[in-house]
Amino acid sequence: MMRKRMYIHGEFTESKSGSWFPVYDPSTEEVIAEVPDGNAEDIDKAAKAARAAFDTGAWPQTSGQERGRILFRLADRIRKDAPALAELESRNGGKPIVEAEYDIADAANCFEYYGGWATKISGSVNPVPDNALSLSIKEPVGVAGQIVPWNYPLLMAAWKLAPALAAGCTCVLKPAEQTPLSILEVAEYFNEVGFPPGVINIVTGMGETAGAPLVAHPDVDKIAFTGSNVVGKAILKSAADSIKRVTMELGGKSPNIFFEDADFESAIDGALFGVFINQGEVCSAGSRLLVQKSIYSKFVEAMAAKAKTIKVGPPLDRANKMGSLVSKEQYDRVRGYQEIGKGEAKLVSGGGRPVHLDRGYFVEPTIFADVDNSSRIAREEIFGPVASVIPLKMKPTPSGLPTTRPSASPPQSGPGISIEPCAP
Repeated sequence: MMRKRMYIHGEFTESKSGSWFPVYDPSTEEVIAEVPDGNAEDIDKAAKAARAAFDTGAWPQTSGQERGRILFRLADRIRKDAPALAELESRNGGKPIVEAEYDIADAANCFEYYGGWATKISGSVNPVPDNALSLSIKEPVGVAGQIVPWNYPLLMAAWKLAPALAAGCTCVLKPAEQTPLSILEVAEYFNEVGFPPGVINIVTGMGETAGAPLVAHPDVDKIAFTGSNVVGKAILKSAADSIKRVTMELGGKSPNIFFEDADFESAIDGALFGVFINQGEVCSAGSRLLVQKSIYSKFVEAMAAKAKTIKVGPPLDRANKMGSLVSKEQYDRVRGYQEIGKGEAKLVSGGGRPVHLDRGYFVEPTIFADVDNSSRIAREEIFGPVASVIPLKMKPTPSGLPTTRPSASPPQSGPGISIEPCAP
């Protein structure tokens, strides 16, 4: 079992409290690591380190060219250890190893991409009356507080860190408590590739005891958050007290719409990919499928048949296309929605736990058909491999551009066609 420490001011350190919490392999339910249980004192130490690195350190004055070089070196270093990082990501998050390999490659590409942008941050000349000159110059905002989720741990950290670092900001990042291992492993490279102390700080801990103090800390100028709508609302309220800048990437219930003239086989593959990739633990998962009534029955039958061929099992086995959910909490949530769906719609595939797996947080790829658009499984984000298939009908209107009608709104007027959910 590993013991990974958090990273503050260029050094690996334990929590001020001396407490640790376990990190699991969700495919086996076994503890594979312990990390510090960070709290407000640790956040304060990290925020002060980032503040000093920004206010009096070299990073904001470092040329864009040099910041870019450091980000390029970090990208190369990630690629060098990509196989080990992918295995760690797969074990810690439960995702198939092939998907983890793509995620690590994307993380390296992200640091490289923003390394290129570091030399291309420019201002502009604004139009003003005669005999006047107005210039806009872009400057780093300061200390960026960053909170990332568990579904794409290293990639989400890269998405938060890379643009902030390219701009000259310093960072305090809190990874999800379920999946902190890959970013702590990458922190081993920070000193090596040339980041000055305090430029990047990583504090592990829970949302209430580490995330909330990060949002509220007076030395933090901006919060970037990816996660649930509920937590997003709480962050907005807290950030308002100190008028922090905030960017949010929250949940959703994304629709995939399929018409009768689609390439049928490609449509089926796209529907399965959209809802079952990464075990459905994706904020933009296509979990609500609207299918034109003329192909509805055929579509549901074909989708269910292919879903039953998806191999579910230990994520390090390359033959498996779906791994485990990230935690028992998430497993219980998804299993709950499977049961809710059985009372709301017609179950055509899955609906439970794979019978061949007696441990780990695995669920079957699940498809419900004849779903009413007002039902819970059609409206609430499940964040798991559960698809709701809804028939839709086309209503001809006078010629013109198409219009769409959400189920919760009255029909829209205007030429074209209207699209609306309907009874099977």
